[in-house]
Amino acid sequence: MNIVNMMWAGGTPYMSIHKVHRQVLSHAGADARISNWLLLGSGLCCGLGSTREWHMPSRALKGRHFWRLLRPWLRMRLRKALNEAQAEVVLLDGVGVARLVLPLLQQVPQVRAKVLFHGKTRLSASDVRLLRMFPAERLSIAAVSQTLATSLEHDLGRPVQTLRMALDPLAFAEPLLSRDAARQALQLPQVAGVMLGAVGRLVESKGFEMLIEAFAKASARQSDLQLAIIGEGPLRAVLQARIDALGLAGRVHLSGHRDDLQQLYRAFDWLLVPSRSEGLGLVVQEAVMADVPVVCSDLQVFREQLQDTGGYLPVTNENAWAEAIERCASLSAPAVAARQRQALAPEQAWQAFCNGSQSLLRS
Repeated sequence: MNIVNMMWAGGTPYMSIHKVHRQVLSHAGADARISNWLLLGSGLCCGLGSTREWHMPSRALKGRHFWRLLRPWLRMRLRKALNEAQAEVVLLDGVGVARLVLPLLQQVPQVRAKVLFHGKTRLSASDVRLLRMFPAERLSIAAVSQTLATSLEHDLGRPVQTLRMALDPLAFAEPLLSRDAARQALQLPQVAGVMLGAVGRLVESKGFEMLIEAFAKASARQSDLQLAIIGEGPLRAVLQARIDALGLAGRVHLSGHRDDLQQLYRAFDWLLVPSRSEGLGLVVQEAVMADVPVVCSDLQVFREQLQDTGGYLPVTNENAWAEAIERCASLSAPAVAARQRQALAPEQAWQAFCNGSQSLLRS
């Protein structure tokens, strides 16, 4: 089976999306030949098979204004390449890629399309029409959480497969560093108090600005708290300026992007996830599988994974987060982590993901 994995872009900002596609494609079977196509940019890809970088103009991909005139030419190039690759399956990275590719597949009848949604997307009327009108026998739609799948089914009026991303528990646990080794790798102080962690792109939707304000309130009352944020993004300068203004230098650490993130979770006593929205929030799973308890925003996608064990807090409620941060010092982190692991059920989740990935690619 020849599979083309068509991604919007490569690079660090898209790491989590590439991770999901890599896990899905790892279940394609021994007979699969995988090609990864990056429409924009270069760099990080899924790590399976060959990679082709198309370097398409961003404006042309989005098809706005007069750039729309280039779309027929882009589709002609892609159609020719799909025929040359003898593609049988294309795995499409969300609706942005689907907008470009599904129309050209009308002329490539041997190809089956799989559209994988990673987060809440505002679908236009033309998006809905495109996904509804494409032949059902050649199109499968999947989403990385039940919450997202239910929302898409409502919008599209057609079945959407739940393919909740999961990780192999044994493979994940093997490279984990100890607490001290992980802190040393991150160049964090070996403190006697509580080390809180947060992970994600430094963008508005992750809620880190609010988290720093909440941490400032909590640490004013409890001086042995530390916070480390792993990730990179456009808000770094804003966050650092606020850390300095609040007098938190040396207590709040911006640790940057880490390729070895999965090894480092045990540097934290607790993981804080203050996201305003998430398609899945893979960091929740990763922390729990590293035996690190999680406090997170009250989002349905988190409740889907942790049921009633998540310590959920109102999104953007700074005072509630400050109080929760203080409570972390008095709660039994191992006991909370054990309850969360039982709710997550990593072994069963992994088996369901394996079966779902095989079904998606082979159907």
